[in-house]
Amino acid sequence: MTKDAILQMLQQNDGFLSGEQMSRQLGISRMAVCKAIDALRQEGYCIESAPRRGYRLAGTAMGLSKTGILAALGSHPWRDRLTVLETVDSTNTYAKRLPAAPHGTVIVANQQTGGRGRLGRSFYSPKDRSVYLSVVLRLGVEPVKLLHLTALAAEAVCQAVFDATGLRPGIKWTNDLVIGTKKLCGILTELTVEAESGMVDTVVIGAGVNCNYAPEDFPEEVRPIATSLAMELGHSIDRNRLAAAMICRLAEMSDECLTHKADWIARYTADCITVGEQVQVISAAGTRIAHADGIDENAALRVTYDNGEQGTVFSGEVSVRGMYGYTD
Repeated sequence: MTKDAILQMLQQNDGFLSGEQMSRQLGISRMAVCKAIDALRQEGYCIESAPRRGYRLAGTAMGLSKTGILAALGSHPWRDRLTVLETVDSTNTYAKRLPAAPHGTVIVANQQTGGRGRLGRSFYSPKDRSVYLSVVLRLGVEPVKLLHLTALAAEAVCQAVFDATGLRPGIKWTNDLVIGTKKLCGILTELTVEAESGMVDTVVIGAGVNCNYAPEDFPEEVRPIATSLAMELGHSIDRNRLAAAMICRLAEMSDECLTHKADWIARYTADCITVGEQVQVISAAGTRIAHADGIDENAALRVTYDNGEQGTVFSGEVSVRGMYGYTD
């Protein structure tokens, strides 16, 4: 707690803070302040010190840490439900192994060895490059009332990226965050239903955001379709700050997904780059060309097929022309 409080004080102050100021404000000894500063330096924080002036935060840690996330999170009510792991098979899988996890449980990892995407695909998840984060929600409603949840999760993460970096991605329907024609983030929503009541027992939303990659850090087969925040901004970003922003926005979404559904759908529609584009709709019935007309009240995609037939796409693959290799 002392370490978290000192980091937050340093982050909120532009200049130097004396050890005496911090010890007096926190009600601890100068020795306790020195120990906390040493611990923060060991976590990777660059903290300058100067005689008779004190300490100043000169840079942020490149690694994810619970201390860093909590400092950025402030007094948010979910802060006490946060677990930060160095390595895990999958943050979603880990979260689902916690049957009694309360609403707002958050799992963050620096690396995934078995990251998963939609339709059972693997999700490339190396260490020190991304934010891999899952939240557990207890919403207690029928599954039909949550058809829009994955889209809203994408909108929440989109806003979090903007909050943390000033860069606003687009959203490829349903849940890929993109910049230009390249993918920045994938989102996977999984839910379990209570057999007797038919009500949703648990929702787990997982998101992986590409942060501090250079082009050569991606596997060769992924490079043409993937990007990162560092590649787009020209500098590395503070992953702790991004993780905290994701927690805040996903918490906001969970509070409002049923009561302010229309507002969230409107925001999602504004950020959805699929709308207005030519798309391929790939389903069990085959592949059809269509125009993406808009988003309905359940976040389904309204389309007009090339024969003039109109329809609504609730699931399956929709490829946008010019993205991910689709050019015809």
